[in-house]
Amino acid sequence: MSKPTHPKVIARRRHRREKLWKLRLKYARATSEAERRRILEKAFKVAPTITEEQFLEPLRVRGML
Repeated sequence: MSKPTHPKVIARRRHRREKLWKLRLKYARATSEAERRRILEKAFKVAPTITEEQFLEPLRVRGML
């Protein structure tokens, strides 16, 4: 029997989660609207299915926005 989730899939998921968190922190520190738009575009390339609200929700919960 094979494992239900393969190690490469898990590694990709972990890397995506870490990259999104780094982008969220950059977004919180960004001062200009143009910079924030650029960061959002990068986030959508990393995780195409994520929405802007889903991207920003962890920052709102922690009071960083």
